[in-house]
Amino acid sequence: MKKYLQELIGTFVLTFFGCGTAVVSQCSTDNYAGYLITALAFGLSIVAMAYALKASGCHINPAVSLAMLITKKMDAKDFVGYVIAQIIGAIIAGAMLAAILGKETGLGTNGLYEGKVGVSMLIEIILTCVFLLTILGVTSKKEWGSVAGIVIGLTLTFVHILGIAFTGTSVNPARSIGPALFAGGDAIKCLWVFIVAPLIGAALAALIYKGVLEEAE
Repeated sequence: MKKYLQELIGTFVLTFFGCGTAVVSQCSTDNYAGYLITALAFGLSIVAMAYALKASGCHINPAVSLAMLITKKMDAKDFVGYVIAQIIGAIIAGAMLAAILGKETGLGTNGLYEGKVGVSMLIEIILTCVFLLTILGVTSKKEWGSVAGIVIGLTLTFVHILGIAFTGTSVNPARSIGPALFAGGDAIKCLWVFIVAPLIGAALAALIYKGVLEEAE
């Protein structure tokens, strides 16, 4: 139960601070300061939680948990428990953001790039795959444990720097679900893209890792 509660807390922090920063900084491609600050907010949330959530391993993302399941680093029972906890944490964050900022702000939700499902899915698959390859690699050796949180946080910042301009960057179904439920409208209509694409990207990363990178270690 402690592991699941940690995943709930961690996903809440990621969603609340990341999506909240996107709103208050007026993140857009016309506001580079807000754009970079939002990317950093998501990355720093991971860094902070990575060193706080020792029991769960700080997945705080269903895509991460799926990759861990495929690579046999967690079992099916924990996978289900983690995903439920992550979604609950993100929903609580979405509710609090809606109460504080108002749903009309958009709550940092994701959106399709120029209304195109295919391009949006491709971007999210690539971003998630790169993110998960980094996670699988840096967590593969115990001696890298002291720097893993920093590496993962910087990589999340890195993928946001490109991805925000296209989709707002999800790479995390829970992070997308929480705010979308309260923002409604187009955020709900395209939500499935930001659930499916990150999971495909995570599965692809797990297969690449198992088939190529793990053998090279």
